Amino acid sequence: MPKILDTPPKEVQRNIEVLKLDLDSKIPSKKLDKNLLIASWNIRAFGNLTRKWDSDNNDSPKRDLHSILCIAEIIKRFDVIAIQEVKANIRALRDTMKVLGENWSMILTDVSKGSSGNGERMAYLFDTRRVKLSGLAGELVVPNEWTDKAKQQTLDEQFVRTPYAVSFKSNNQTFILVTLHILYGKKSKDRIKELKGIAEWLSDWAKDINAYHQNLIALGDFNIDKRGDLLDKTFLSEGLYVPPELQNKKVTRSIFNETKYYDQIAWFNGRGKQPRLSLEFINGGNYDFVGKTLTNRNLPKRSLSYHISDHYPLWAEFKL
Repeated sequence: MPKILDTPPKEVQRNIEVLKLDLDSKIPSKKLDKNLLIASWNIRAFGNLTRKWDSDNNDSPKRDLHSILCIAEIIKRFDVIAIQEVKANIRALRDTMKVLGENWSMILTDVSKGSSGNGERMAYLFDTRRVKLSGLAGELVVPNEWTDKAKQQTLDEQFVRTPYAVSFKSNNQTFILVTLHILYGKKSKDRIKELKGIAEWLSDWAKDINAYHQNLIALGDFNIDKRGDLLDKTFLSEGLYVPPELQNKKVTRSIFNETKYYDQIAWFNGRGKQPRLSLEFINGGNYDFVGKTLTNRNLPKRSLSYHISDHYPLWAEFKL
């Protein structure tokens, strides 16, 4: 049985070289003490792994060693990345960390129990040469006062998958990332309460002068259907800001549907009574890996989604 650090077959090596060249042309390079690259990626059912270079029709899961090399090559272009849909079984994650190498570290939650939680974790992977943990890590819990309100648009129970907040430091800049995978539900209106809940929570935190830090960046899969819809407006209702570069219709989120607006990176920019993020935004986008990963196998998008993901990674570059 091959292992992830074994020498890959020649065709896999050639595919990874093609992927590297494409990433070089589309993702900003890391510049010492100059920039910070933050990303978010829902990696579909990121759990178990088939330890073959090329899984076949009888294998489950479909994700194989070639897939992990592709995923790791994309991840290493960023300084810190929030990952959603990490499962209870973390074999694929562990192999990804092996490929990333000793300069990379991770921090993750326990599994969200219950059927709605879908057996998922939240995780952050980060390049320790560029980013350090700075002391805070915790899951956000809804206070009883909120659940007692019981208004139609108020979160009246805990988040199904608890938001995960972790503080980092890079070149004397401290910031807190808060990642979340919003409950999809049976109908779009089922997402309103969690979207309103995270917006209110972050707003309260940002205004609290006694908080650990006010440099908050929300990122993750918020299951927003379309730009400007009720879900989007709810997410932004407390002052969160998504830069125009990430609102651009060309910055698609789903490999299946260009109109979907699921994934977000957002922060407060000083509007109203909210503090302004001290990090200066430079640019942002997605990374379209379709046609650049597993190219030797001619997989349809549905199959590719189980090998890589059904979401594109979303990234933002900041000036340090």
